Amino acid sequence: MPVARQSRIWPSGGRHLWPSGGTSRAHSHPRGHLVYAASGILSVHTETGTWIVPANRVAWVPALSTHHHRAHGETDMRIVFLSAALARRAPSGPAVFLASGLAREVLLTLTGPRQLDNAARARLHRVLVDELHQAHEQPTHLPEPRDDRLRSVAHILAEDPADNSSLAALGQRIGASARTLSRLFHDELGMTFFEWRTQLRICHALVLLAEGHNTTHVAHACGWANPSSFIAAFTAVVGTTPGRHRSGNTSDAPSRR
Repeated sequence: MPVARQSRIWPSGGRHLWPSGGTSRAHSHPRGHLVYAASGILSVHTETGTWIVPANRVAWVPALSTHHHRAHGETDMRIVFLSAALARRAPSGPAVFLASGLAREVLLTLTGPRQLDNAARARLHRVLVDELHQAHEQPTHLPEPRDDRLRSVAHILAEDPADNSSLAALGQRIGASARTLSRLFHDELGMTFFEWRTQLRICHALVLLAEGHNTTHVAHACGWANPSSFIAAFTAVVGTTPGRHRSGNTSDAPSRR
């Protein structure tokens, strides 16, 4: 298992430089923390699902929440721990937020080489939490099914996101009716099968883009019939086109420190 090439942890945060495929062990922290990828893409895996964290997102992991990370592409991972008082303003469970330009700059400053005194660091922590408090949670979360039948469907599509089988056809393969599976997706995961499969495909697309694949290859590998329909779906979820995302040329791209 690839490990971080460089790691530095201090009381208020940390930085890890991961090679592509680098994976941390399952762990938890006594304080809640924010996770940001200044470059590359991170997936944050928890007991309730997987969150994909590209450079225009920031993930929140509550205190004592068991999780592990995986890097997709060369990844510069930043961590900011929050005090209990500030953490109370964050969600009770893991979440991913759109990172504003200001939030990204604060994250980079808090985890960069600049020496900050305690008062300055506390002010920046408050600014960061204020920014995230105003931000919307972003749909780069793939919930983890609990029901064995849903797990079977999830395994089939994770192995081949381009599989366009209907829910009825998938049900025949695992021994469950389309009606039962549809109810389970709604009741357990809070989304339709179509919404869940689209989310899985977008998550897979983010990983493939981080690995350097072009838009056409990613579109077909993830089950879209043509690049234009993939671009539309990707932009609706991620907020930028696949090409701009892959090159890092978003309209509000972060600086890296």
